[in-house]
Amino acid sequence: MRCIVTGGAGFIGSNLVDRLIDDGNQVIIIDDLSTGSQYNINPKAEIWRVDVSDADEDWDEIFEGVDVVFHMACLARVQPSIKNPQHYHDKNVNGLVNMLEACRKYKVKRFVFSSSSSVYGDVEEKDLPTSEKKELNPMSPYALHKLIGEQYCKLYNDLYGIETVCLRYFNVYGERQNTEGAYCLVMGVFAGQMLEGKPMTINGDGEQRRDFTYVGDVVDANIKVGLTDKISWLSEIFNIGAGDNRSVNDVANLLGGKKIHRDPVIEPKATLADNSKARNVLGWKPTQDFEEWVVKWKEDLGL
Repeated sequence: MRCIVTGGAGFIGSNLVDRLIDDGNQVIIIDDLSTGSQYNINPKAEIWRVDVSDADEDWDEIFEGVDVVFHMACLARVQPSIKNPQHYHDKNVNGLVNMLEACRKYKVKRFVFSSSSSVYGDVEEKDLPTSEKKELNPMSPYALHKLIGEQYCKLYNDLYGIETVCLRYFNVYGERQNTEGAYCLVMGVFAGQMLEGKPMTINGDGEQRRDFTYVGDVVDANIKVGLTDKISWLSEIFNIGAGDNRSVNDVANLLGGKKIHRDPVIEPKATLADNSKARNVLGWKPTQDFEEWVVKWKEDLGL
């Protein structure tokens, strides 16, 4: 199949590109390299260094003959979106609509959207693990943009017949996760601080819990929904989470460095996926043991 991966030079996107190519697919990467890395790009992929939010871009050469688009390009992370909501809206919402419009124009069959568990907001203990039926309560512009993206996907399915699927990722970790930069996630932040000989900075008491989900399992979910001939569940939403959460303190203790605490930030107290829908409908399941992976990663980094 001929596939587009937007954000294909990023952490999750580049892992998906590698898998698609290994499976014999033709892959086109769209990435402006603002947060992705040239070093992540598979040499067998076709690369277009383009900003998906550029409304004036001519997509003719890129989208012609494409079967499926995996839309992963976005500005990630909650806290920066709170500080700069307009910029995040432009990249995350306008970029998504541009990609859906290109799919409509060039008659691309399927669109797979990388959404986020952040759409659930702060979930009470009694509602954990969280199913796809849970009421949504975004707590940040980033989370709201993911919800808007889901709604646009449904609309483009209803109005124009594009087969859309939304995957809500829970705190992805794995190979190529960043250890530096503004878009680094908690595990990468801790590792980067340790590599610089600094203590790990923990927001609040560190007892906030996250459902850490392996990037290879996220890639597998994308393959299952993007390349299947099955259509009965299209325009659906699936939680893609390990179903096992750990506290930020747990992560810090696994890495084993010095810690300091700072003021809390706006964030959910806990995330935990009810992944039964993905298991039952897609035949998907998590495969990676979190603690084993972290221990090996720590050794690989020389920590």
